[in-house]
Amino acid sequence: MKTISLTNYGSNVLRAILSLKVVDADMPKPGNDEVLVKLHAAAVNPSDIAFIQGGYNIVKPLPATPGFEGSGTVVDTADGLRHLIGKKISCFVQNDKGGTWSEYFTVHKDDLIVLDDRMDMDQAACFTVNPFTAYGLVNIALLRESPAIIQNAAGGQVPAFIRTLAREHGIEVINIVRKPATADKLTEEGNKYVLTEQDEKFEEKLKTLAHDLTATTAFDAVGGAGSGTVFNAMPGDSELVVYGGLSGKPMTGIDTMDVIFRDKIISGFNLIDWKNELDENEFLEINEKLQQKFINGEMKTNIRTTARFEDIVKGLKEYIGNMSSGKILIKP
Repeated sequence: MKTISLTNYGSNVLRAILSLKVVDADMPKPGNDEVLVKLHAAAVNPSDIAFIQGGYNIVKPLPATPGFEGSGTVVDTADGLRHLIGKKISCFVQNDKGGTWSEYFTVHKDDLIVLDDRMDMDQAACFTVNPFTAYGLVNIALLRESPAIIQNAAGGQVPAFIRTLAREHGIEVINIVRKPATADKLTEEGNKYVLTEQDEKFEEKLKTLAHDLTATTAFDAVGGAGSGTVFNAMPGDSELVVYGGLSGKPMTGIDTMDVIFRDKIISGFNLIDWKNELDENEFLEINEKLQQKFINGEMKTNIRTTARFEDIVKGLKEYIGNMSSGKILIKP
């Protein structure tokens, strides 16, 4: 079979991408509680870029096959899982034996989602991470009974899903973006509160809106100095939930007095940990609800283009050039 192999980690993202090679490999065999999946498509996520740079929390022995998320069809299994053969699945793979950027790969039964036959398989390639991340984050706002939320990197896919889910619950959303063009796009889509970081009055406008709307929950996908800007703008008794680090920089500028005297906190959100806290029935209910939203068109991942294995370097360069313009899928 063909697989994409990472030969070197590299903090320089372009050098890391250039170390990717398409190679021939032996077909993997499913172990206990595992299935063998024939790939339909694999999504490219920021976590994949962090992984090939050696900056993710998962580091595999080299050479390694990248790719955490994807969709495909089960073609073989270990004993006891024969009922899954022929099933279409979406999955998130984190084992050392391989990744989803491969014609075939193995996945543990607990890391896959059996799909409704009506699910589009391209959409399914992007199903296990972003929709569930958005659901988990919005649930935090619901538990806090926040009338409004703040989110940065608002041109991305998770923020788009957050807007959809927040709208269902009557939660206002303050969207923060870097580029005026992205702000124009979100405004044209009907989003009421859109702020651009380049605006010279950005911090003033953010603080005014956060207090006027009582935005006591914020979702930070960026880190860096932006974390402090959002945190400091929020009213008392607020929570900044960090779920990404797109800036690649440590959080800075946090007002210490706000932490001590205004009951403001910073927490982290890790999708795997959140899923592990759910019982099986809770997860199945959320899964069914989210799949139905994709089937009926309420939710949809913006897929920009597809890259074949042999075009992986070109595809990843295009992706990192403008992550907010849509997903790239990798197909054999």
